[in-house]
Amino acid sequence: MRLMAVHAHPDDESSKGAATMARYAAEGHRVKVITCTDGQRGDILNPAMDRPGVLENMMEVRREEMARAVAALGIEHEWMGYQDSGLPQGDPLPPLPEGCFALVDTREATTSLVAAIREFRPHVIITYDENGGYPHPDHLKVHEISMEAWDKAGDPEFAPEAGEPWTPLKLYYSHGFILQRMMLLHDRLLEQGKPSPYGNMIKRWQENEADVMSRVTTRIECSAYFPNRAEALTAHATQIDPAGAFLASPVEDQQAVWPTEEFELARTRVTTHLPEDDLFAGLEQMEDDR
Repeated sequence: MRLMAVHAHPDDESSKGAATMARYAAEGHRVKVITCTDGQRGDILNPAMDRPGVLENMMEVRREEMARAVAALGIEHEWMGYQDSGLPQGDPLPPLPEGCFALVDTREATTSLVAAIREFRPHVIITYDENGGYPHPDHLKVHEISMEAWDKAGDPEFAPEAGEPWTPLKLYYSHGFILQRMMLLHDRLLEQGKPSPYGNMIKRWQENEADVMSRVTTRIECSAYFPNRAEALTAHATQIDPAGAFLASPVEDQQAVWPTEEFELARTRVTTHLPEDDLFAGLEQMEDDR
């Protein structure tokens, strides 16, 4: 089978569904990440990387980080080549940079993604929900073009220059940040007499009612690949602080308290039964040439 995950920036693939991708790749399926932007407007979030030559060469640095993450997960990768929009901050918010991904014509960006889909021919696509996972303009754009591409990739009348039509069969939203998981990890750190970085995050999520567990349809047991996920996260050294929340809990604790990654089946063209424990559920009877 073939699985494609569509992400906004280099590092998103390592924090959302990384162990699932590593598992499927290790089991012999083809797994490919599409990274829509170059990540050039990312901030340096790891103090150890705040040194001369990094910010000035951010795009090149992040390409090198992405290559290491891809190797850690054992997957394939493709850049779409759009400019990172950055995360606007302030009140009022400043305008987005001219030429950035969030401002690209939707049909143009959809056609680029359709071309990637038609070339790779995924049976399953993973993308972001209508909130983008969080409302970064690039994440919202990823959702928009993913849903358009889901509808158009198999339509021979849409962008014939983008390749032979291919109809993907299932589309999932990744739900990489689960409140209940964070609470369990928080409690475990406190029980061990260690400081926890999760307290303020839990409070914010509770205040905003940001609990997506009710939307989860599919839980993938992938704890054996949590070391791959940690290695991929660490590869993105500009974005991931080793002392921060992503790596605060040892892999062994993560495996013990929450051995799965979560997804929401948003679209399907095959019959399946919920809840699922396999992204390819319902595809077992497909012809070999698909």
